[in-house]
Amino acid sequence: MDLPVVNHKDYFAKIGDDHKFPINKFGELANYLIKKKIVKKFHNPYPCSEETLKRAHSEKYIKDIKDKTLDQNSIKKIGFPLVDSVVQRSLIATGGTVLASKLAINYGLACNTAGGSHHANFEGGAGYCVFNDVAVAAQYLLDRGLAGKILIVDLDVHQGNGNADIFKDNRNVFTFSMHSKTNYPAKKSISDLDIELDDNMEDAQYIKILKFYLDQLNQENFDYVFYIAGVDIHFNDRLGKLNISDEGIKKRDEIVTENFFSKGIPLCGVLGGGYNKDFEKLVELHSILHQSCAKLI
Repeated sequence: MDLPVVNHKDYFAKIGDDHKFPINKFGELANYLIKKKIVKKFHNPYPCSEETLKRAHSEKYIKDIKDKTLDQNSIKKIGFPLVDSVVQRSLIATGGTVLASKLAINYGLACNTAGGSHHANFEGGAGYCVFNDVAVAAQYLLDRGLAGKILIVDLDVHQGNGNADIFKDNRNVFTFSMHSKTNYPAKKSISDLDIELDDNMEDAQYIKILKFYLDQLNQENFDYVFYIAGVDIHFNDRLGKLNISDEGIKKRDEIVTENFFSKGIPLCGVLGGGYNKDFEKLVELHSILHQSCAKLI
């Protein structure tokens, strides 16, 4: 059986060649996965519907994005120009995580080649995140009775403050964020479990901490997991403050995916952040999530 992986050409958006966000990584990751025979073909998503988006975002915010009427301060907070391709990308990438979340129920594992926009909250976006795809997909599953107790494992270097805010009063979703103590956002939200990491932490300590808290989480009765596999924990990341190697990321992804797959708990993997100084390395690092999952199916 092949790992189901979701991708769409519209994950690319026209944000300018000199933009700090490496928007080309989505297309190059898809090419890499095909070239390395990790994936034979992709599942293609549709843009997320307004009705589905409304379960995690306000109607006003959704309308302002779709109509491109968002105020300039809010656009600046997101960090992308509000142009047609960014709107389309945001809708299709969110639809991609919703699709991957459904595929994971049938296959045990599924991955998007985008997603992990964990800074967006109910009222708006931030930090290169327009719509919070994981929050939208989690609510989609809950609304349809496809999951009852969801765990979000967020191992991006930045705290998943958007998920913390959206689900702060929702007892059916548990938010776990393990992130750099001193990194963005400056003002952290309160997740169900926040683990703050010291600057320049290396592989051994990182993996030890991760295993300890996974063991704790294994005591709970989660029936679904979203995994935000940000690779901005890498030592060469422009926006990271940790010192994790390629091998450390590989070990991390294998530990997380094996932990839940072995227990029969569906897992949906999404990309999260990655801003490596070496673009080819960035694509390779993002592919580790998909490789780790493909080995298990």
